[in-house]
Amino acid sequence: MVYLNDDTDSLDIGLALKKVSPQRREYALRYRKDSDRRLSLAVYLLLAEGLEKEYGITGPLTFSFGYHGKPYLSLYPDIHFNLSHSGRAAICAIGEGPVGCDIESVGESLDMDLCRRCFNEQEIDSILRSEYPCLAFTQLWTRKEAFLKLSGEGLLDDLPALFDSPGIDRVTFNTCVAPDCSYVYTVCSGPV
Repeated sequence: MVYLNDDTDSLDIGLALKKVSPQRREYALRYRKDSDRRLSLAVYLLLAEGLEKEYGITGPLTFSFGYHGKPYLSLYPDIHFNLSHSGRAAICAIGEGPVGCDIESVGESLDMDLCRRCFNEQEIDSILRSEYPCLAFTQLWTRKEAFLKLSGEGLLDDLPALFDSPGIDRVTFNTCVAPDCSYVYTVCSGPV
């Protein structure tokens, strides 16, 4: 299940801080900008909402972290979730098995150096042939990031070859574009 908040600017920081665990409160307050604090609090609140709806879990959530830094719930290590935020939007994906998600704001210009570092020639060609290259870039980027977060690996050195990975054909991608095209998110699920 996907939980989305695409108006984190309206989140009341003071009220949100009262609703989160001490661990998340401390984490959110490390950020200097209020916008970053809102995003950090928003993803936690989305996870809390999802856990209550899907599992009846209420109360403070404490995170632990896997080998590559992927978070899991200390008291519920078998519940699969993933969090992401960007711009004014935050997303939480909860699944029956491993899940990864990424949300990104759509940029206004295309960085070709970044394209060459992240995508293979076929992917770059597809982006450049698109009617909206910045949107195509963001769609492909969120797919790669969600896949990496599914496995818990984080960013790799060989991003252009990422979709040549064994088992990629058993993974499901669900990519959505905001109605105003301001952001894109992808949720990835399946065996790791």
